[in-house]
Amino acid sequence: MSKITAEDLTPIAFTLAVFVVWELACIVFRIDSFILPAPTAVFSAMGQYWWPLLRNSFVTLWTTVVGFILAVVFGIALGLVVGWSRAIYRGLYPVMIGFNSIPKVAVVPILIMWFGIGEIPAILTAFLISFFPIVVNVATGLATTEPELEDVLRALGASKLDIMRKVGIPRTGPYLFGALKVAITLAFVGAVVSETIGANAGLGHLMVQAGSNFQMPLVFAGLMALAIEGILMYAVFAFLEKRMVSWAFRSSSSAAG
Repeated sequence: MSKITAEDLTPIAFTLAVFVVWELACIVFRIDSFILPAPTAVFSAMGQYWWPLLRNSFVTLWTTVVGFILAVVFGIALGLVVGWSRAIYRGLYPVMIGFNSIPKVAVVPILIMWFGIGEIPAILTAFLISFFPIVVNVATGLATTEPELEDVLRALGASKLDIMRKVGIPRTGPYLFGALKVAITLAFVGAVVSETIGANAGLGHLMVQAGSNFQMPLVFAGLMALAIEGILMYAVFAFLEKRMVSWAFRSSSSAAG
């Protein structure tokens, strides 16, 4: 069983320090809770409204995860297609950049008009905003395969498909998990943006209702719940990354040494 080191406790200590400074700033400068509620007021709101927070957190988590899964499936598939050929890569890359440049908040009203108010626009927004990093990283992992390595494998009788299966796809692992850690946080952003514009449940919907009723501690409690969900999902993929592509960590550590 591994021992807990000081490095492991650093994030907890830093988080507690942020809350302490936040609380002291609210007390010393007498900041009104309508402007910036103190952490004690936020935690009190979390305890008072724990059931609405929990129920809406599950809605946001569900829509985010569904949209993220769709982004992973289609992102990996399109990334493999784009990375298969440098000609396809050069042709589709400008199109993907142009699509990603469109603010997703501008797309949400269109999705609401198409699918109505509810969870589907939130799922699609989470999908759209987290799709691009996955495609780009998978395609980059394939496109950056060394030409010399490809020449050697072809000389040994390997086909284009063999090179992709045995070299290209495995080497995209670190790229893919790096994209997944970014994409899952973006998926939360997309889902909450959609919920704030048109939804009947979710943390975004809850925060809009609380803000309209001037319940700022509850608004910050919703933000806190959203941050906790994002951190937990990020930690899941960071754990999977170390388990599934540990060879990348070993090579980087050995190179540093």
